[in-house]
Amino acid sequence: MVLKTFGWSFAVTALGLVAAVLFGGWTAFGIVAILSILEISLSFDNAVVNAGILKKMNAFWQKIFLTIGILIAVFGMRLVFPVVIVAISAQLGPIEAVDLALSDKDRYQELVTDAHPAIAAFGGMFLLMIFLDFIFEDRDIKWLAWLERPLAKLGKVDMLSVCIALVILLISAMTFATNAHQHGGGHADKAETVLLSGIAGLITYMIVGGLSGYFEDKLEEEEEREHEEEEKAERAGKPRTGVALAGKAAFFMFLYLEVLDASFSFDGVIGAFAITNDIVLMALGLGIGAMYVRSLTVYLVRQGTLDDYVYLEHGAHYAIGALALILLVTIQYQIHELITGLIGVVLIGASFWSSVRRNKALSVAAATLGR
Repeated sequence: MVLKTFGWSFAVTALGLVAAVLFGGWTAFGIVAILSILEISLSFDNAVVNAGILKKMNAFWQKIFLTIGILIAVFGMRLVFPVVIVAISAQLGPIEAVDLALSDKDRYQELVTDAHPAIAAFGGMFLLMIFLDFIFEDRDIKWLAWLERPLAKLGKVDMLSVCIALVILLISAMTFATNAHQHGGGHADKAETVLLSGIAGLITYMIVGGLSGYFEDKLEEEEEREHEEEEKAERAGKPRTGVALAGKAAFFMFLYLEVLDASFSFDGVIGAFAITNDIVLMALGLGIGAMYVRSLTVYLVRQGTLDDYVYLEHGAHYAIGALALILLVTIQYQIHELITGLIGVVLIGASFWSSVRRNKALSVAAATLGR
């Protein structure tokens, strides 16, 4: 079962790691490995969401999502999107950006380093909004209850996450401008670029959230209609089949999943810039990670174990929050790639361990009550 589900992922991993060694030696191997783990950890909640929706769809639409969807996720968001970000921020053509990355790494590195404050501000704000909206939402299941309970109460204040994000962006831009001025550098004029890029990241998040909300509302309407038709069939003496959604309802589900998938993919791409500026290594690492997310989605649908590890979603969002802050810090200061890569792994690991302990405690309690 595991080999059948994850077989393609294992094959892509082997090819990707070999390509990394051939491209840049063992250092490149390590970066690609970290990026793969980062993408899997950041996108675990993506797989959970995908599986939760995908299991409601019929076999045809499931196949469409797992074939066309993976082309969009791997080749579109993970391979093309990093090039587009670099091309826009460094004011290059996409073909020129790829050619420069492959043929003149020093010049490419110089351009990306020069554009990094804008990339970090844009991505940092996008990721920060995801994190803030998560921790300010009141949830039945809380991982760090001592922290999440009071934050959920604060979350009742309208637009609080937007206000906090803008304050952090303003502090980042002012700190960048002040330090550049004190050191006599020529980057003081880029404080405005940092500010504008951060606002663009915030707007992008709100657009993606708005589209997701729109498709979610459409999904609810279609599901309600399907539910009413099933009840009518039951009253007419026909058995209630619980048939998986198809047609228009499944189409809306597919569109909704693609919007969600794009937004989660964006997290991984932006987070990857905190680890490396090399688009080849980025594409290899994120591509490997994306394959595992797809395989994990299939596995969760087939096994029906979505609720087994309830804190993993929390761990993934805390990792997103950590990456957001790291990106904003890297506007002015350099942070080692290992720290950036491992902090997400540690948070995901801690949330997984907490989930396992919770499951054991519940099993013990159930056994005690059963006596």
